[in-house]
Amino acid sequence: MGDVVETIDVEAPIATVYNQWTQFEEFPKFMEGVEEVRQLDDRHLHWVAEFGGSRHEWDAEIVEQHPEERVAWRNVDGKENAGVVTFHKIDDATTRVAVQLDFVPEGLREKVGDALGVPERRVQGDLRRFKEFIESRGQETGAWRGEVPRDAS
Repeated sequence: MGDVVETIDVEAPIATVYNQWTQFEEFPKFMEGVEEVRQLDDRHLHWVAEFGGSRHEWDAEIVEQHPEERVAWRNVDGKENAGVVTFHKIDDATTRVAVQLDFVPEGLREKVGDALGVPERRVQGDLRRFKEFIESRGQETGAWRGEVPRDAS
């Protein structure tokens, strides 16, 4: 199993950073290889992405979400993955975003890429682009501040 843990400090208030992160359909604007994220309802997303030289589609379920704290997910079909993004107030104008991603590399290309650190570099780049996206805008494109308790099913 692959495991990626990365953080970045964003020069924006925690509410702004969290609100932007909940705009999942905006992910293709800053996530490399992500072609589409479609929010099906408050807890389910459909992903289309390219990595390891192949196009992949899968559905994910948000298994826990608390405003300005965390968003956790897992796949429900397709590409096996799970993770959590946490938000940490550094001061009134700075937020630390921490991403932990677990996935199962499939096929030779993905396994070699994982061994060479490609997923880590990709997440680092995605976080840098997210930082640039929100800092250059100065405000979020939208927000969803609902709760998904951990034991929701």
